[in-house]
Amino acid sequence: MLLITRRAGEKIMVGDDIVVHIKEIVGNTVRVGIEAPRSTPIYREEIWHAVREENRAAAQAPFELPTATPAA
Repeated sequence: MLLITRRAGEKIMVGDDIVVHIKEIVGNTVRVGIEAPRSTPIYREEIWHAVREENRAAAQAPFELPTATPAA
């Protein structure tokens, strides 16, 4: 893990096309802005874990074909 100290208004480059802007620091809270290509998914960690777990559960769920109902 790379640890970097930045102040409000400074930036961090990730590769050639991702920029992390340090927008504001208030107490223990840091506001960041992220510029990245639309094709790059960006999630908060807790959302990322929830999405992965939901996908994992869906992949393991048994699949049942719908039963045909007689025409009325």
